[in-house]
Amino acid sequence: MSGRKSRTKGHAFERKMAEELREFFPEVCTARAESKRLDDKGVDLAFTNKFNFQCKAVEKLSPSYHEILRLMPDDDDINTILHKRNRKGVVVSMKLEDFKKILYILQEVGYIN
Repeated sequence: MSGRKSRTKGHAFERKMAEELREFFPEVCTARAESKRLDDKGVDLAFTNKFNFQCKAVEKLSPSYHEILRLMPDDDDINTILHKRNRKGVVVSMKLEDFKKILYILQEVGYIN
């Protein structure tokens, strides 16, 4: 796929993920449209309270999940990768510590024991 096509595909995926997450984050938009500072830090979606999202729409992910997460902001927000492959759907990746934060919250509200 050419560079321009890949870039267009990636931008379209960011917009689609913003649309999907709008029920949880009503003000969500792409960082490209809102904040160069966030975009430069590897965060693709803005106004996602407590979460940083990096969106990838590629068949072979490079750099790896570990490297992408390492490069994302080192703050209290949960760094999350949304990765789409053709005809495979979207998967979510995050550090175990961040996943455990979500589990603790679910436990506090009684959703899990």
